[in-house]
Amino acid sequence: MLIVRSLFFWIGLVVSLLFFIVAGLLAFPFSAQIRFRVLSGWARFCLFWMRVTCKLDYVVEGRENIPDEAGIVFCKHQSNWDSLVLQDIFPMQTWVLKRTLLWIPFLGWGLSMLKPVAIDRSAGRQALNQLVEQGTERLKEGRWMIIFPEGTRIAPGEKGKYHIGGSILAQKSGAPVVPVAHNAGEFWPRRGLILKPGTIQVSVGPVIESKDRSASEINKLAETWIEGKVEEISGRN
Repeated sequence: MLIVRSLFFWIGLVVSLLFFIVAGLLAFPFSAQIRFRVLSGWARFCLFWMRVTCKLDYVVEGRENIPDEAGIVFCKHQSNWDSLVLQDIFPMQTWVLKRTLLWIPFLGWGLSMLKPVAIDRSAGRQALNQLVEQGTERLKEGRWMIIFPEGTRIAPGEKGKYHIGGSILAQKSGAPVVPVAHNAGEFWPRRGLILKPGTIQVSVGPVIESKDRSASEINKLAETWIEGKVEEISGRN
């Protein structure tokens, strides 16, 4: 049954993606807020469809920690699921992502309309400068910046290196950092297509103020909170 349920989910995901891309293209002449609402509708549909087909739901604690001003989200990256749920939790946003994702037909087109910071990870200092410059611009436009500081999906129980680029952006821009932890990898594995039923736990942490803090201090505070909370959440299951 897990295979059948997951198959129905993936079929709905692909078909709905095509629909929302067309809707997004039609919304292109409108404001950034409207484009985001239309395109993020796909993420919300996927979360709904996941609940219907795979019996996989989620709960969020700590929503009261989300400030009114646009900030930078540092999120644990265990699964493709976290990219979906952040669109439901936080206001208008965009992401730091690999430039090659924009080359994917349909998906890349939709991402492009939301003005991501698309970097070439092999570019070193140039990529970091791009992150700071474009990331600061997006924040001034009122867009939240979504960053996965480990850079890639990490299996439950493991921890990757927390790269400092997002913390440098926070230090230079003065924007607040909001850490997010979850245990999605226990239900939707990073390299798996079979989704398990259950309830994913998501926790939004207290704001980490970036003013008068070094990038390394911001990074360490975020890493300590996220990893501690992931361990706590995982212990509930």
